[in-house]
Amino acid sequence: MVTNTTTTVDLSPLLPVLEKYHGRQRDALLPLLHEAQALYGWLPRDVQQAIGETLRVPLADVHGVVEFYTMFYNEPTGRRVVRVCEDPACHLAGAEAVMAAIERQLGLAHGQTGRDGRITYERVPCLGMCELAPAALNGQRPAGELAPAGVAEFLAGTYPEPTAKVYGQPLWVLGRLGQVDPASLADYEAHGGYQGLRHALEMAPEELMAEVERSGILGRGGAMFPLGRKWRFTRGAPGGPEQKHIVVNADESEPGTFKDRCLMEEDPFAIVEAATLAAYAVGAENGWIFIRGEYPRSFARLQEAANQARAAGYLGRDVLGRDGFHFDIELRLGAGAYICGEETALFEAIEGKRGFPRIKPPFPVTHGLFHQPTAISNVETLVAALAALNAGVDAWRSLGTEQSPGTKLFCLSGHVSRPGVYEVPFGITIRELLDLAGGVPGGKQVQAVLMGGAAGVFIGPEQLGTPLTYEDARANGIPLGSGVVMVFNETADLRQALYQLSRFFAHESCGKCFPCQLGTQRQMEILRRVAHNGVYPADKQTLLDVGFTMTETSLCGLGQTAASAVVSAIRLWPELVEQV
Repeated sequence: MVTNTTTTVDLSPLLPVLEKYHGRQRDALLPLLHEAQALYGWLPRDVQQAIGETLRVPLADVHGVVEFYTMFYNEPTGRRVVRVCEDPACHLAGAEAVMAAIERQLGLAHGQTGRDGRITYERVPCLGMCELAPAALNGQRPAGELAPAGVAEFLAGTYPEPTAKVYGQPLWVLGRLGQVDPASLADYEAHGGYQGLRHALEMAPEELMAEVERSGILGRGGAMFPLGRKWRFTRGAPGGPEQKHIVVNADESEPGTFKDRCLMEEDPFAIVEAATLAAYAVGAENGWIFIRGEYPRSFARLQEAANQARAAGYLGRDVLGRDGFHFDIELRLGAGAYICGEETALFEAIEGKRGFPRIKPPFPVTHGLFHQPTAISNVETLVAALAALNAGVDAWRSLGTEQSPGTKLFCLSGHVSRPGVYEVPFGITIRELLDLAGGVPGGKQVQAVLMGGAAGVFIGPEQLGTPLTYEDARANGIPLGSGVVMVFNETADLRQALYQLSRFFAHESCGKCFPCQLGTQRQMEILRRVAHNGVYPADKQTLLDVGFTMTETSLCGLGQTAASAVVSAIRLWPELVEQV
C-alpha cells in the first residue's frame, strides 16, 4: 500500500498494466492513463507517479496532461460517469427535460457524485450524436433520442443503443453504411472492400497522387486544402518511410458535426483501407488514428478493424505482398478536448503532451507528428478519396461542378423532419437539402440555419437558394466547414443558441493565447446576460469588438472562429443584442 497526503492507493492492480508499457516512451501516455483510470475510476497522485516512472515522464508533466482533459479525473469520481449533451441540437430536441429527469432520479446536480461513489453526473458539450438528439452516454454506452420516459431504462443500461441515420443519393462515400457488418472483414471484402487498395498498388505512387489530384478532393474538415497536393508535399519532404506518418483526425468535436462518427461506427474498415492507401502514396510506414474520447464505440470498432486487417495481411510488413511496403496503425483515444481537432494540437496529444496548438510555419508536411513529415486528414476526406478511386475519377467528376466535383457529406440536425448525415452531389441548394430532410416539421418556418458548425455562420431564409459548392460558399460568405446544417424554426430562441455556442468555446479554449482565453470568456459572459436577463445598450459593439480581437490575434483556428457565428447573427438580427 502507498500512502500520500490525500489517499491510500493499492498499486498492485496497476502493476500488470505498467509491465505491459515497460520500455515505451511518452507517446504511450494517453493509453496508459486510460487503462489506469479504468482500474481506479480516477487517477490518484501515486498512480500518476507510477505511470511517469514507467514512461520516464516527470510527474508534473503527467499531472499537466491529466488536468488538461475533462474526461481524466485527479479527484475521486464515480466508477461510472453519466454524461448528457447540453449543446444546441440537443437543447432544441428537449435535453433540458431529460437532464431534469436524470437529476431527479439520481439526486445529483452537474459534477456531483453519489454518496455510494458509483455514479458521477455531468452536463457536457456536444457528444457528436446530433441526429439522435437528445444524446447521452452512460459510461461507454451511447443513447439517442432520449426522452424523460426512457431515463430509468437509460440509467439501468438497458436503453437500446442507437444506429447512425444515413440518407442521400448517390452513396459512394456512405454506400456500405447499414449494408455491412462493421465487425466483419469478410463482409467488407464482399462489398468491394480492399479493391481500391489493390488497384492503387498496381500504380506507381506518382500515378496514384495524380489521380487524387485530378479528383479535386479538398479537405472535408473545413480547411479545404487539396488532398493530392498534401500527399505530394509529404512524399517530397526529407526522410525515409520510417520517418513519415499518416494521421487520421477523428477528433470530431464541433457541435452539429457527426459524419465521421457514422463512418467510424458503420464502415471502420474503409478508414483503415483509406489510411493504408494514403501511406502508399506518401511513402509512410506509420499510421495513427486519433479518436475523441466521447466516441468509445467508434474506438472499439476501429480497433477491431485494425486488428483484423493486420491478421489478414492488410497491415504490417509487405502489405498485400507488396515487397517493401510496410505500414501499420496505432489508435489513440482522446479524453475530452475540442482543441485536439486542430492538427498540431492533435500531434501534441499523440506525443503525450497537453494538446496545445503549435505556431505555423513550419507545416505538418515537413514538421508534423514527432516533428517529422506528416499527412493529416479527417475521416471523410480519406474515405472520399477511396470512394473516388473505387468509382473512377471520371465518374466522380461527373457529379458536382468543375470547381467542386463529386459528393459531400452534410450533417443535418435541429428542426428538420429527418436529421442525419446526407451524401449529396455538390451543387444542390441549401433549400433542396432541407427538402431531402423532410423540411421543418409541424408546418413551421425556417428562422435561421447555422452553416459550417459552431465556428460557422448563421444565415436567414433568404439565403436558402445558395448552391452548396466551394465557389458559391466563398462568394456568399457561407463556410461549408465540417458540413453542419443546423436548422432553427420560428419558435427557437436564438439568444439562447448564441449563449450555448459561446459557452462551448469558453469551455474548450485551451488557454495558450490570451485573446482566445479571455475573449471566449467575455463573449460568454455577455451572451449569458443577454439570454437570461435581456439586452443592454453596449452589448452589440462590445461583442463585435471582442470578436474582432479574437479573430485577428488568436493563435489557432479555435480563437480565430469562436466569434464567427455570433457576429453573423448580430449582423443579420441586430435586435438580438441591442435595444430597439
